[in-house]
Amino acid sequence: MNRKRKLAMSVGAGLAPLLVMTLPVSPASAHGYIDSPPSRQAQCAAGTVQCGPIKWEPQSVEGPKGLSSCSGGNSQFADLDDDAKGWKVTPVGSTTTFNWTLTARHSTSTWQYFVGGRKVAEFNDGGAQPPAHVSHQVNFGGITGKQKVLAVWNIADTANAFYVCVDVNIGG
Repeated sequence: MNRKRKLAMSVGAGLAPLLVMTLPVSPASAHGYIDSPPSRQAQCAAGTVQCGPIKWEPQSVEGPKGLSSCSGGNSQFADLDDDAKGWKVTPVGSTTTFNWTLTARHSTSTWQYFVGGRKVAEFNDGGAQPPAHVSHQVNFGGITGKQKVLAVWNIADTANAFYVCVDVNIGG
């Protein structure tokens, strides 16, 4: 090898780790979560409750359809499943509007809302691409008191869904 080529390779090998450490990191492909009333993800992102990596990825709680966990089965987001974590509870009426912020607008089959494992509302989008902000008015019927609402955004063209939990006090 000639001397110039050896020098260039040495400099390149020395600079490569520095470049990797200083280049900006692009965020993960994002999706969506409920920001009002404040979901567990929103509380983590705002620093209201101390959480792990979900603080930086509130929109990324994705898992296979049919789950009933706040974390969507993601162990890295297990903080969301901890009911004793000190989540702030929002007082709401018997009918409440849930506002989603979507950062990747996937074709949607349905939006579902569950309380205590029972489906209380479903909105069918029939495969349409939603806007960046989606709102659903959910009627809780006769359910009252402190409840954990599991909201599920079912994607139309994959086997996955996005999961969000919101702690509310219905009628409180």
